[in-house]
Amino acid sequence: MTFSPDEAVRRPDRKGSITLAGNRVLAWSEWGPERGDPVLFLTGAGMAGTLGFGQEHLEDLHIRLIAPDRPGLGASSADPDKTLARVARDIADLVASLGLTSIPVVAFSQGAPFAFAAAAHGTASSLAIVSGQDELYRPEFADRLPDQVTQMTRHAQEDPAGFSAMLEGFAEPDGFYDLVLSMSSPEDQAVYGAEPFASAYRHALREGFRQGPKGYVLDTLAALTPWGVDLGRINCPVTLWYGGKDGSPVHSPDFGQSLAERLPNASRRFLAEDGGALLWTRAHDILRELMAARGKG
Repeated sequence: MTFSPDEAVRRPDRKGSITLAGNRVLAWSEWGPERGDPVLFLTGAGMAGTLGFGQEHLEDLHIRLIAPDRPGLGASSADPDKTLARVARDIADLVASLGLTSIPVVAFSQGAPFAFAAAAHGTASSLAIVSGQDELYRPEFADRLPDQVTQMTRHAQEDPAGFSAMLEGFAEPDGFYDLVLSMSSPEDQAVYGAEPFASAYRHALREGFRQGPKGYVLDTLAALTPWGVDLGRINCPVTLWYGGKDGSPVHSPDFGQSLAERLPNASRRFLAEDGGALLWTRAHDILRELMAARGKG
């Protein structure tokens, strides 16, 4: 495994946007050949779509990587009623604007619930979940989560308004980056903390919070409360990528095992010596498998 932080932080080749119902704007960043095969990338918590991955492989794989800003993050209009289902409809509109009905989708970390919602909507032709968050409130995780995460999950479900107000009171991009780094394993700190990757990650968070913390807060509320997504009805091929040295307490507590059992067409890639940053360290493998799997559901 090799990783160069310089290869991971190429600025977007292009920017784009569409206007949704209600005059909301959905914006995105993109890399790779303009006439390449479109692949949708759903970013992690609080991030605008300005930090891509696998840029050094896009020409060879003929991929046009499109990373939308979720509503209220980056340059996308806020949606005060944001839910997983509403974002799934926004994604479907974006895919339709490309002249497609379905598209390969990659999701990282907190992007996972939104990707599952999009797949349940029928928008994903294949799906790669990388270090993805699971439904943390599920009973099988009750004794596997740190107390703080258990309390946050309970707070989000029992008092969503109070939880949102609490999170809005302290969430800001630089502090969020420091928190991520503090929860990361040494393997991930070596990626997230390396320049120029660290500066690009910080930039993606600052862009994500440019409208304030509300977009991130609504994403987190949606991720920590019942998803309302029937994973058993997602028939497209799903590959679950997890690293055994992922130290994040808000990803999947069992490294995707429960997800693999609940998805009818899932393959699990557990890399014992990798951290959660394998989106960047294993980008070529992730993209190659994603493209090979599309349309096989």
